[in-house]
Amino acid sequence: MHGVTIAELIDKMHLRNVTPEIDAEKTVLTHPDVNRPALQLAGFFDHFDNERVQIIGYVEQAYINQMDHDVKVNRYDQLLASKVPCIVYSRGQMPDEDMMELCNHYGVPCMVSEATTSDLMAEVIRWLKVKLAPCISIHGVLVDVFGEGVLIMGESGIGKSEAALELIKRGHRLVTDDVVEIRKVSDDTLIGSAPDITRHLIELRGIGIIDVKALFGVESVKDTQQIDMVIKLEEWDRDKEYDRLGLEDQYTEFLGNKVVCHNIPIRPGRNLAIIVESASVNYRQKKMGYNAAQELYRRVQENLSKKEF
Repeated sequence: MHGVTIAELIDKMHLRNVTPEIDAEKTVLTHPDVNRPALQLAGFFDHFDNERVQIIGYVEQAYINQMDHDVKVNRYDQLLASKVPCIVYSRGQMPDEDMMELCNHYGVPCMVSEATTSDLMAEVIRWLKVKLAPCISIHGVLVDVFGEGVLIMGESGIGKSEAALELIKRGHRLVTDDVVEIRKVSDDTLIGSAPDITRHLIELRGIGIIDVKALFGVESVKDTQQIDMVIKLEEWDRDKEYDRLGLEDQYTEFLGNKVVCHNIPIRPGRNLAIIVESASVNYRQKKMGYNAAQELYRRVQENLSKKEF
């Protein structure tokens, strides 16, 4: 299972590490949630989510301050002995000497954040959900077209990269070419990104590798993009029936999430960039409540009704 190190958490959330002698690279987070150990400090350890980031806020600290010293040390010991990944104090609160001593004894990193407890929890959960989201890699090209994430798929050599290059020249932005890493960050959101090794690069047969960021500037690339639509390119088949109205959306599925999908037949002379742009604008229209296919259907029905009279 992939995970996030405590060192990455410290860097991203701008935390102050008060136990620098503990190696923050060794501890790995695998759960995208947090826990406020109020019940544990009160002595209730049943159903304790010990694999989560433990955040001590103002209320927990106020409770700690009125605890008897021996009871407090015993609760600290129980908490840290349960192999929690780390302790984070919010609102700039500092851990006491007993907490520091036991953190060092059990090898649990302890950090301090200046953020309020609610803001810290929300930001940690949001970031961890993205970093720890289920992830797959597929063959394709992801482009931001008019703000819509368009995933172009198809067999090798069919023209995906050439279409992406034309879109970039028309002012749209490349997210990734060849390999798309897809993360499921929620039940209706898929985020696509590039592997580090191929970021901002496109392979064109006969030319080789080109650096899109270097050639077209920083406005031509993007690091991540929500995947809104899939366009599958395929060789034209004279015997195959293709959708010519689009009354019903077709879907494809990634990690259990459905995404609108269009199968586009390829023949010499077809301008793929125009087709992708038109599909993106049409998708935006549908989201805003206008469906051209349904409008045509309505007009046909009206025309038939008039003829009947």
